[in-house]
Amino acid sequence: MKALIHENVALAPLTTFGIGGPARYFVDAPDEETVLEAIHWAKEKKLPLFVLGGGSNLLVADSGFPGLVVRIGIRGIEWTAAVDKTIVRAGAGEEWDPLVGLCVERELAGIECLSGIPGSVGGTPVQNVGAYGQEVSEVLIAVRAYDRNMDRIIELSHDECGFAYRTSLFNTVAKDRYVVLRVTYSLRNNGAPSIRYPDVQREFEGRNASPTLAEVRTAVRCIRARKAMLLVQGDPDCRSAGSFFKNPIITEKQFADLQSVAGAPGVIVPRYPAAPGRVKTAAAWLIEQAGFSKGYSLGPVGLSTKHTLALVNKGGAGANDVLRLAREIRRVFETGSASNSCRSRFC
Repeated sequence: MKALIHENVALAPLTTFGIGGPARYFVDAPDEETVLEAIHWAKEKKLPLFVLGGGSNLLVADSGFPGLVVRIGIRGIEWTAAVDKTIVRAGAGEEWDPLVGLCVERELAGIECLSGIPGSVGGTPVQNVGAYGQEVSEVLIAVRAYDRNMDRIIELSHDECGFAYRTSLFNTVAKDRYVVLRVTYSLRNNGAPSIRYPDVQREFEGRNASPTLAEVRTAVRCIRARKAMLLVQGDPDCRSAGSFFKNPIITEKQFADLQSVAGAPGVIVPRYPAAPGRVKTAAAWLIEQAGFSKGYSLGPVGLSTKHTLALVNKGGAGANDVLRLAREIRRVFETGSASNSCRSRFC
């Protein structure tokens, strides 16, 4: 085959966690032809297949991966301008944040609040990437993907992607079926930036003039940096996969019950808009109320010193260490019992 297949390639350096064993086989795929060739090779050899993007939302097992890892490196950006919008087509291997930067430079609105998110374009539809009041599903119009079941390349429309909060067709009912090759977005020409989210609004308090797209992008990156959600060289809190836990979406009654349990005068449970009759609340706030403070550690893994949603590799951690801390946090909420290091009015 044309694609160069490597053996026993370390995967830890290819992830933001910096954790994980080697891939038995590994190939860099800079184009669609190489992607398909590698997939067919793995199928012929009866090997399991894993598709790797930017490695920013991934925890690799300590034992590594026993099959073929294909790293998607398809590049290229196409711009098609119309009167009120611009269609942006980007290869799945393009880095996401630089693409957002290019769009902001062109005064294209719709993804400015998704600035600073690590990873590649191909990962954005998989988990319906979102932050600070915006989601990829609001601007995505099509996904070009290889269908492993039908053995052909297809185009999936927005509706066919089945988007919901941090989920899609690609990571739920059709998990492992599709390999994303290219994504198409529709952005507004000279559109106003989104400042719906409280964190973003606070960055511009006291200003009379409306912020520009560039100013909102800068503000979001600053917010993320303060929470260790921006990859900064030398910052130990960046050895993570970003937000490890999702913000819970609950019913109005469940939220009212949560508010009543909070008990203490003046305590207000965070709430954000969600679907009708439902409320999104803050997982980070809940984690802190359960007694897990910023910087909490369990062996070589801990919570970020800046944000409790991020689990951090403090040095020398393995995948099992990360899972141990994640399970400890979940156990407190599921059983209502805290360990000696966790005491909370919610337990």
